[in-house]
Amino acid sequence: MDILFILIPLSVVMALFVLAGLWWAVYRGQFEDIEDEGKRILEDDQ
Repeated sequence: MDILFILIPLSVVMALFVLAGLWWAVYRGQFEDIEDEGKRILEDDQ
């Protein structure tokens, strides 16, 4: 039962890190143009 006093706050902190990382990625524009990135792989740039 004592382990819950460690695991619950640790899981909350980890969830905040994940949310902060997602917010940072959206804020920096990582998800702005995902369609063209898939097409860019198929194009020949020679």
